[in-house]
Amino acid sequence: MKLERLISIIYKLLNNDVLPASTLAEEFQVSQRTIYRDIDVICAAGFPVVSYQGNKGGFGMMDGFKMDRSLLGSYDVDSLITVLKGLSTVFEDERAQGTIERLQTVGTEQQTSSLAVDFETRRIDPEVLPLIRTAISARTIIRFDYISGKNERTNREMEPIRLHFKYGNWYMYGYCRTRCDYREFRLSRMVELSLTEHTFQPHQEVPEEAGPFVGEQIHVEDVVIRVGQEALAEAMDQFGHVEKSFHTDGSMMMRIPVYKPLEACWLWAILLSFGSGAEVLEPSGLRDILKQELQKALQLYE
Repeated sequence: MKLERLISIIYKLLNNDVLPASTLAEEFQVSQRTIYRDIDVICAAGFPVVSYQGNKGGFGMMDGFKMDRSLLGSYDVDSLITVLKGLSTVFEDERAQGTIERLQTVGTEQQTSSLAVDFETRRIDPEVLPLIRTAISARTIIRFDYISGKNERTNREMEPIRLHFKYGNWYMYGYCRTRCDYREFRLSRMVELSLTEHTFQPHQEVPEEAGPFVGEQIHVEDVVIRVGQEALAEAMDQFGHVEKSFHTDGSMMMRIPVYKPLEACWLWAILLSFGSGAEVLEPSGLRDILKQELQKALQLYE
């Protein structure tokens, strides 16, 4: 604990001009006398700590004494700091905060960053992410109920390996003991998550998350939709990287490659969310499906 405190004090002195002993004592929850002894140890280790007297006095590093900034470029440091700040907010990780303080000693002097990162967590329980991360670190088996893409609820027991943030959502990858295979689960669909009392040993070979099989590519079909001007922004948010063309009346045509669109429930939900702002032109079978879904929805309000 003392060594960690000494290292933290060094980085704080590198990041600040002057720090009062009372401020350091309060932050590390020790007496000022302990801080004075720590400063003596730091000086004995070769760090040029200067003592400043007066109302605004305290301790600081000698002018010109900074860590070598050439180890990382300013862009690299600023980007790392930004990402770590986002992670430390999500996980409330004190270790990440300590890393940020160390990186700031080799960062630039600019007050504003050209990069901002937001790891959105509004779709999930705020306690889920720290809980899963704890399970990964301690290699603890977890249990939870999962709602699949087919709206089926199943109970799972899993050995968590890693967390991923992709496509605007958080995912967990690991070995599912229920299915005896590696699986990926979307956190927003997990309920009643709990840590068990059992631990696991990591497997010798952990496969990466599987992508689409080559054979599945033959089932990809283009879905063509016409989007009205009132739904342009929403359609662009959902299908930004697809072939599109704009018309003089303000509407837009989109050609969206989809794997088995007549079975893609996720696609139906998105298209129906556009309301009257978008119309499916192809394939005709998808038009029929959306008609049926709309009729079912209307029956709920009759």
